[in-house]
Amino acid sequence: MPVRGLTVVVAEPAPERLRAALTLAMANAALGGRARVFCQGPAVALLAPPIAATHDVDHVAAGLPTLAGMVEEGFGLGVELIACQSGLHLMGVDAATLDPRMAFGGPVSLLQTLDDDRLLIA
Repeated sequence: MPVRGLTVVVAEPAPERLRAALTLAMANAALGGRARVFCQGPAVALLAPPIAATHDVDHVAAGLPTLAGMVEEGFGLGVELIACQSGLHLMGVDAATLDPRMAFGGPVSLLQTLDDDRLLIA
């Protein structure tokens, strides 16, 4: 049976929410399903370089990747990271500074392309 897609919306600029969203998306991608993480509004700031989280050192000490490492792993598994266009303006983030593998869109385009994905809010 094919694995349904998963789209996770991160609405708060909390690194641990992005980490959780990436974990779920990577698991879904590893199972063969489509996986997307949409950073809405202020959460777009989490994608601005350098991607880092205050607790990265704790994760590394526990043998886990940094937030930037998780983003890389996600890209490697085919996870699509989408930055909200309004969020870019709201947070003053220049799209040209983001990783070129990231996509851009808004809530309308996200919903238009949802298909049969499960939709989660982190």
